[in-house]
Amino acid sequence: MSVTTSSAPLSVRDLTVAYQKKPVLRSVHVEVPEGKLIGIIGPNGAGKSTFIKAVQGLIPVASGETHIYGKPYRQQRKLVGYVPQRESVDWDFPTDALDVVLMGRYGRLGWFRRPSKTDRDYAMECLQKVGMADYASRQISQLSGGQQQRVFLARALAQEAHLYFMDEPFAGVDAATEKAIILLLNELKQQKKTVLVVHHDLQTVEEYFDWTILLNRRVIAAGPTKETFTSDNLQKTYGGRLHVLGNQVLLTSSSAKGEIEP
Repeated sequence: MSVTTSSAPLSVRDLTVAYQKKPVLRSVHVEVPEGKLIGIIGPNGAGKSTFIKAVQGLIPVASGETHIYGKPYRQQRKLVGYVPQRESVDWDFPTDALDVVLMGRYGRLGWFRRPSKTDRDYAMECLQKVGMADYASRQISQLSGGQQQRVFLARALAQEAHLYFMDEPFAGVDAATEKAIILLLNELKQQKKTVLVVHHDLQTVEEYFDWTILLNRRVIAAGPTKETFTSDNLQKTYGGRLHVLGNQVLLTSSSAKGEIEP
């Protein structure tokens, strides 16, 4: 599916989410450019995962509007790919890696059409891209954490989306898998795809992302990483004590769970 509109891949206005009447996100406004790798950065409990779930309609919102390429998400869901946190997936579900990737084709097929040979071949190509073709028939419960993450990335690729949301894809993976993931993300960027990634490792933000959203219940800053990923903005985002030593950003333990006051 081609996208010819000049609208932003993602535009969010006045997004507010509350759990049991307690705001988790408050009046979030952000618009992201096309063809960028975008890091969503903030302390634990800042609402990063909530944000990417809310804009996809996976959780209820108290207020706000989300547009994907100028239209509501429900009209554009085929343009969106999603990689959830690995901990949120039932890895004991009896299915193999290829079938997981084929699930990424259902948005195009509909739930009542069986995948064709073309779909299966494309799913295998996606597994090949993430280095998992040899594990196509392996039960997902028998895969390592890094291998499971690669399979879910392959499923997202199989969706042939234009906008991707990825919730901590680097968490708990080995160095080889992390390298494979960032190579894949850069390949998507070269194809003018837009990728938003919830990320927790501040040391790699400048290396990995063109654009950064600093979030703590509200947007502290959003824009090109060189402009937004600054000591001042990090202090506002994380609170507590923060130290910058050369290229390293060091946070105190209390900062990791910092909250911005309303």
